[in-house]
Amino acid sequence: MGEGVRHAEASGEQVFVQETVIDAMIAHALEDAPRECCGLLLGAGRRIARAVRTRNAQAGTTRYQINPEDHFAAIREARSLGLSIVGAYHSHPASAPIPSPRDLEDATHDFFYLIVSLVDPGRPEVRAFELKQGNCRPLRLDTVPVPAL
Repeated sequence: MGEGVRHAEASGEQVFVQETVIDAMIAHALEDAPRECCGLLLGAGRRIARAVRTRNAQAGTTRYQINPEDHFAAIREARSLGLSIVGAYHSHPASAPIPSPRDLEDATHDFFYLIVSLVDPGRPEVRAFELKQGNCRPLRLDTVPVPAL
């Protein structure tokens, strides 16, 4: 699934995401459309190793809020894997993968945000951002293969 994904060009810093994470986020976005989906990202440093689906407490087409029970479950899962929650993802079923004013208002510093756009469901677009010093900065999204066991 990840082969047809479009990634935004961004300069500067990057975030590394396992290919399976991209596939999982896109599948979640497609299943929940036309509602926004949301989830949490587990990893370490600038590496994202897992996407954890959460329920959207807003259940809307233009807004998301991670269900608190699911958030705590993701914290427990991250700890059991020796990881941390390093970010969140959500979908924009009918708009570009650019943070909305509401997304920016709700954003937390030093946290990665990945947005899946379904404007063209046949070619979902994924972009990554982080909020640093009050500025929303696009990140280069580099996919990495899943490590062999």
